[in-house]
Amino acid sequence: MSDPHILLSGGLLALAMPRQDMLPQYHRWENDARTILGYGNQWAQSWETRAAGYERQRGNERFQQFEVVRLDDNTPVGMTILEVNTYVRTAEFVVVLSPEERGKGYATEAARLTLDWAFHLAHLRMVWLKVLEPNVAGIKAYEKAGFRPAGRLRQSGYWLGEPVDELLMDALPAGFPGPSAVRSALGD
Repeated sequence: MSDPHILLSGGLLALAMPRQDMLPQYHRWENDARTILGYGNQWAQSWETRAAGYERQRGNERFQQFEVVRLDDNTPVGMTILEVNTYVRTAEFVVVLSPEERGKGYATEAARLTLDWAFHLAHLRMVWLKVLEPNVAGIKAYEKAGFRPAGRLRQSGYWLGEPVDELLMDALPAGFPGPSAVRSALGD
């Protein structure tokens, strides 16, 4: 496995460039039953589909992907993605954590670092996400990171076979819960 190329460091975690040799790990995380449940998917994704998606997204400015790395040992613990709408300077946020690393507060820090990058380097006006209403832990993590409720899509998702609402949440630069790792790294 190659060493991570760290882009932005926080307290416990850092954002790094995604690595092609980590693709099998990313695929494993994305096909974990809890990840599938959290996304509201019904099926696992084949290796061929995931590998082709990585190739399509690599170098595409609309898909900004970050590997989330634990700083104390450089272990990858997850991924975040900003699917950017370049016309209006907004992005949809997605996070996936390694099944072994959930419940440690990493989702909040990974989301905060990604928002920090989005607002202070990518100059995005707003970042939004969808989360299934029963995902209480996810909602709390997103709120701590700076996301706020923005709406609801009624019965648009599934949780354990039952229709559930998807909650929309958004974050704005003015609501970013500092301090900024970007500003700190730049000595600002």
